[in-house]
Formats: sequence, C-alpha cells, structure tokens
Amino acid sequence: MVETIAEVSYGDCTERGTEPPAPPVPPFTPVLPVSTARRTNSLITSETHADALAQLKKAASRSKRTNVAFSQAFIRTTAPPLGGSATPPLVALIQGGRGGEVRLKLYLLLTMMATMSPFDIQRPPTARLLARTLELPTDTGPRRINSNLRWLRDKKFLSLTKQTGRPAAIQLLDPQGTGEILSDPRSTRPYVTLPIGFWADGWLLDLSPRAIAVLLALRERLGGVKQPVYMLRDRRASYGLSHDTWTRGEQELSEHGLLNVTRTPQGDGWDYMRLRNSYELNEAKLAYRSVLQDAVV
Repeated sequence: MVETIAEVSYGDCTERGTEPPAPPVPPFTPVLPVSTARRTNSLITSETHADALAQLKKAASRSKRTNVAFSQAFIRTTAPPLGGSATPPLVALIQGGRGGEVRLKLYLLLTMMATMSPFDIQRPPTARLLARTLELPTDTGPRRINSNLRWLRDKKFLSLTKQTGRPAAIQLLDPQGTGEILSDPRSTRPYVTLPIGFWADGWLLDLSPRAIAVLLALRERLGGVKQPVYMLRDRRASYGLSHDTWTRGEQELSEHGLLNVTRTPQGDGWDYMRLRNSYELNEAKLAYRSVLQDAVV
C-alpha cells in the first residue's frame, strides 16, 4: 500500500501549525569503490571464462577427436575454383572487426563438432549455449550467434535447414564458396590439422582472430617439420594476410609461448647473406596446454 505522505502535496496542509511533510527519500543505491567494482567485474569475467572453457572441453570430449583437419585451400590461395574467390576463406572470416572474431571462432567450433561425413550437425546447440561456449555476453551473445550463422549461410560456408522445436540443422559447405557439401579435407593432400587441445584447452577463446590465422598459416607452411623454417615473401602473400595482421599475430603467438622466431642467415660466403625470420611452433603447448600447466603446479 502506498504511504499517504507520498500522495499529499505541500498546499494540502491547511490546519494551523501543521508543517509540510518532508519529501519522500529516494531509495539508497550503494556506490562501490572503484577497486571493489573492478574486483567484482574481474570475478564475473573469470567465472564466464571458466564456464566457456568447461563447455568447450565438453564439446571436444564428445567429438572423440584427436585433431581437426582443414583443406589447404581454406588457408592459402593456390588456384581458386571456377566461381570461387581468390581470397582465402580464412581471410574472409576474420575481416570485419568484432564480427570477424565471432565468425571465425563460431566456424571453427562448428567444424570441430561436425565429426563425420557429410559433416553436418542435426542437433546443434542453441544460440544461447553457443554464446556461452564462445564467452559472449548473455544479453547480446545469442543475437550475435544468430547473426553470424546467417552470415556464414549467405557466404556459403554452411547451409541451415529449419527444424520444428529445435535449432536449424547445420551442413558445412565447401569454404571456397562453390555451394557444394564439404568433402573430407583428408581426401586431398596436403591438408592442415589442429590438435583437439586447441579447443579443449581454450586456445580458441584466448587467441585473437589474427593470431589464429597466422597459426593456421604457419602449420600449413611447416607441414609437420620439427625444425625452424623460413618463409619467402611470395609464400606469405599467398595467405592473404596484411603485413600488420601477420606481425601482430606473430607477436601474440610468441607472447603465448606458441611460436619461436629466430633470424637465420640465407646464402653462403659467396652470396649476399640475408637474414630471414625462421619459425618454429611449440606443438606440445598447443596440444597439451592443460597437462603442461598441471605439471608446473
């Protein structure tokens, strides 16, 4: 019931000696100190990340995979197919700022989940669960997932088939934009793999799109070689990544301990000795991050 004092105006007090009632006191909203607010936000962020990592681990475990394969054409331009684009599909996925980040990570997540030919997902997670798995905000995350699913559909990375009472079924397509159903990347050599630890150990969450793109490019270039390998300018250009994207992605991988870059002289005593960057990936940390962390503890 509303208190009378809230309904009485100052002009209604006509009785002699009666004082006007005091105005109602607004509800008190405590203001947290800046340091406390930061700790609270940090705690929320930590819990959100832990939940996303748990969902990723669960999805990776259900896939029963040891690694996930991608065609060379997904990463690098060699000879674009008739009707396809000369831009590598990987580059198309990372363009567009924040939208590119969600698109790439969503596509990589779905690719990991579609385990067998014809590489479809008949019972996909809801947009809300996908948003949780990719550590997106609870209020805008589902909308961003649905928006990027439509983008992937419009660009022929996948097709969506409506289903009654459940999310649309997902069919992965040839990433080169031909509209054909995705064939097994392992059927054509060379192909590129990422270990399941990339998903299960949270690298999908922790790396930026540019770092993921450089990682895939380097895995394609190294081809399983266990020693440092340098990259010529034409080869690097075939990945379609700008100099800034490559440099920043390379630096991020190095900071995470996933990449070792050394300066190696090329040529002999009779030629001009030119220094080139040589690249070596830390395969153990990429595949067994959680195991290595537990060993340190």
